[in-house]
Amino acid sequence: MKLLASASLFLAFLSPVLSGEPKPNVILFLVDDMGLMDTSVPMLADQNGKPKRHPLNDWYRTPNMERLAKQGIRFSQFYAQSVCSPTRASIMTGQNSARHRVTQFISPEKRNAGPKGWRWEGLTSKDVTLPAQLRKEGYHTIFSGKAHFAPVGFEGEDPTNLGFDVNIAGCSFGQPGSYFGEDGYGNLNPKRKKRAVPGLEKYHKTDTFLSEAITLEAKAAINQSLKKQKPFFLYMSHYAVHSPFNSDLRFANNYKDSDKPKNAQAYATLIEGIDKSLGDLMDHVASKGVAENTLVLFVGDNGSDAPLGPVHGYSSSVPLRGKKGTCYEGGMRVPFIAGWAKPGKKNAYPIARGILHNEQIGTVMDIYATILETTGAKNPKEHVVDGVSLIKQLSGKENPDRPDHFMCHFPHSHRSSHFTALRKGDWKLIYRYKGKAKYELYDLQNDPYEKTNLAESKTDRLKEMTKAMIARLEKEDALYPADGEKALKPVLP
Repeated sequence: MKLLASASLFLAFLSPVLSGEPKPNVILFLVDDMGLMDTSVPMLADQNGKPKRHPLNDWYRTPNMERLAKQGIRFSQFYAQSVCSPTRASIMTGQNSARHRVTQFISPEKRNAGPKGWRWEGLTSKDVTLPAQLRKEGYHTIFSGKAHFAPVGFEGEDPTNLGFDVNIAGCSFGQPGSYFGEDGYGNLNPKRKKRAVPGLEKYHKTDTFLSEAITLEAKAAINQSLKKQKPFFLYMSHYAVHSPFNSDLRFANNYKDSDKPKNAQAYATLIEGIDKSLGDLMDHVASKGVAENTLVLFVGDNGSDAPLGPVHGYSSSVPLRGKKGTCYEGGMRVPFIAGWAKPGKKNAYPIARGILHNEQIGTVMDIYATILETTGAKNPKEHVVDGVSLIKQLSGKENPDRPDHFMCHFPHSHRSSHFTALRKGDWKLIYRYKGKAKYELYDLQNDPYEKTNLAESKTDRLKEMTKAMIARLEKEDALYPADGEKALKPVLP
């Protein structure tokens, strides 16, 4: 795989934090359940490293993602955990899920099943978190949208206990009662009150879609930051595109003539709605004169859950195998696009423009280190970070300090159950703790869609990968699935 280098680089050889200059603002734009293929931006590369379009790229309409990709860089191999809460905890802490132990999505009302000791209570004020470190550096920290950091009644339920100055609509659950203002986002409908989105009463009984409401409130919060003359960190975390698949009527006509199911059409409107949100925020900082000093990081939290029917085991992430909650690439590969809201002389450091980075991986753990380096904030010495700063890679170059591995450890039951998946170099191991078929081995260089299991034919490679997985699990002090009271530790083939 070779890095596509045909696009121009913006070359401004400046330090990430300029002495005497305003600190960079940061918009972290996270989309729930958005997989790598849920965009009109081609995120996969061909054998020559050039962007390659696939049918789903022609189904979705995302002009603002295209805009950010043209003026920034995107990654074809960016990894998240296979479900949402583990990824969200990784972004907040910079740690892999095996280490921070939020290894399953957090149920708002009760403890999800899993190994004894997994952190079903979520994050607390005692945790080292990204917004808390930024606040120490003088940032105005804003949360808007889906939080899902802790269950009802626990400290992390409220993002302001985790380092945010402002909380817009964030709470314990990850699924909204409704996206419709007419329903009060679940507050006005008895059947949906269990997942009623809080704090948006001014939009109740209006036709303001949920994605629009939290974007409007985020823009108002940015205005407050600027009035305070403080740099801002906006964690824009959309409830979309999680179910329920309510159609965003602003975009419904764009899909009504399709032969795809109604749910799939509604999902596409949700995608287009968050794309509008991205464009609105970029336009807003431009109107305030701070676009050149605002970094935008766009990312999904796990693989796609689009309601598209399976075809030979491939569905919402086709041509990738699997979807949200699975151990395959379609469950863990997510879109990642980074760029300045406006490229220019005030950018704190250069970001390549128009490039698809296909040479090295990136992970959600890297976001923590990247934002700290961008802002000049510090990580406490006692806090272990598994991610690395992406700034070198954002320039379009390879990072010699870049780890070549990503591990998704899931000791729970779900679509794919009780597994550890390790990507190391171009090889991928899937280890299942229960059942007879323990090992799957794929050569992603030659088999990117995981069609041929080489576990029986590449026995030396299988042993090498299993040893690497065990070492990684031990280093991160992972918890294992249990058979009764017995922990099921992995074994060599």
